[in-house]
Amino acid sequence: MTIDRTAPERIPLYGPEFAKDPRAAYARMREHGDLAPVELAPGVPATLVLAYDAALEILRDPATFPRCSEVWEEEVGPECPVLPMMMSRPNALFTNGTVHARLRSVIVDSLDRVDPVSLREYVERGADTLIDRFSGDGKADLIGQYARMVPLLVFNELLGCPPEIGDKLLRGMNAIFDTVSAEEGNALLVEAAGELVASKRAEPGADVTSWILGHPAGLDDLETIHQVILLMGAGTQPELNLIANGILLLLSDDRFGGDLSGGALPVEDALDEILWTDPPMANYGTTFPRQDIDFHGYRLPAHQPVLVSYAAANTDPSRGIADRRGNRAHLSYAGGPHTCPARSHSRLIASVAIEKLLDRIPDVELAVPAEHLEWRPGPFHRALTALPVTFPPDQVLP
Repeated sequence: MTIDRTAPERIPLYGPEFAKDPRAAYARMREHGDLAPVELAPGVPATLVLAYDAALEILRDPATFPRCSEVWEEEVGPECPVLPMMMSRPNALFTNGTVHARLRSVIVDSLDRVDPVSLREYVERGADTLIDRFSGDGKADLIGQYARMVPLLVFNELLGCPPEIGDKLLRGMNAIFDTVSAEEGNALLVEAAGELVASKRAEPGADVTSWILGHPAGLDDLETIHQVILLMGAGTQPELNLIANGILLLLSDDRFGGDLSGGALPVEDALDEILWTDPPMANYGTTFPRQDIDFHGYRLPAHQPVLVSYAAANTDPSRGIADRRGNRAHLSYAGGPHTCPARSHSRLIASVAIEKLLDRIPDVELAVPAEHLEWRPGPFHRALTALPVTFPPDQVLP
């Protein structure tokens, strides 16, 4: 029997209540089964996939579940607050078939040219610069002063991006992830990426933007702009969350705290745990079926968004995963043809950033109880507003 879910009561994925305790919301959603009716913003309905197997089935079947939002975009209009996160763009994330394969090959080939040793040096250099700025204060907000800035510094290096352009890109990304002033944020993104591409077209260098422009696939400037936006978006906001959520876990969870006090830094274990239970992109992988579909007992209407909840799928009770250490079968980097091509880069950046912080400030502690920390509202990410810490300034290592 197929359940018609076209006009049900929907669970909101926005606002402070969802941000504070998404796991409670996912538990309520599971009463609907493998999929649940949700609202991404006031008046913006969608279907959220909660079950691991159902999520993997969708991610592996782009023919049935393509990235084609054009009809939906006309329905919601340009002022929809989640539009910039879900709208069609000529990049590898939002295309299908041969177009997707062409754009993805450019990104994969360009990222393959990144030397892991150089990438580690970028992270270490940026981390040291940031730690030096607050090391004498005895306190810091590790979101604003560290976790947000490390990925920006690294991607400015990778993309050959001047700091002023990188700052504009980051401000635009913040706006569309938070769904606040998203239309203006999107315009700022396109403007900044256009400035970067124009500069690299005029004067190429040994950087990812120049490698994309010089790739045999022959991307035009508009296509290059949107690959840059994709790389910057995937490489800064989710990376910030991965670093911050990893630090929070290490500082607040006794399973890891004991190891820290004993001198071992189980950073990779912490990252595995975060990617399973608190992924930096909690709900995304948006698809738009071209026709009505019966799927896992649900009727999915044509051209309406179907999102994968990586957070809910990874913690699907039917999977019964007890030990996540070293287990990389989570969906936090998506799956199928749209699997993130920068998984190894992402983990390296996060692990080096966390290790560098804990190496230099071994006595760092949370300034407030973990349960008092606040989370940024938004349907897509799992992001702290601040991560205040204290430490003895005279014990910061050089």
